[in-house]
Amino acid sequence: MSQDVQALVLYRLSQADEALAAARAERAAGRRRSAINRAYYAMFYASLALLTSRQVGTSKHSGVVARVSEHFIKTGLLPAEMGRALNQAFALRQKADYREFFEPTPDQVDQVLAWAAGFLAAARQLLGS
Repeated sequence: MSQDVQALVLYRLSQADEALAAARAERAAGRRRSAINRAYYAMFYASLALLTSRQVGTSKHSGVVARVSEHFIKTGLLPAEMGRALNQAFALRQKADYREFFEPTPDQVDQVLAWAAGFLAAARQLLGS
């Protein structure tokens, strides 16, 4: 991996760390929709780090989810439950951000936070970072 690619991977992982910390703070403050948003973004940035390591790009969130599945889940580099978690977190983030009168439950928030922490840890392990 070139220095430029490695620098971008580390930058994306830093973004993921920041988003996960923000998700936890939002959860603690009782802002559940924001917590889900930030937890999903932790997974999204970790996904971008993974894809960057393979020099795979995409411009849409759905494309990121699909490419992670293609390059990391279907190949066995990440377990299938990570793919399901990413898909479910994406769907829940869509609801939390765009559906009117949707208020996620505390359990839903806690689940997405757990998925995000696990996904980021798995990505870091795979990337050796």
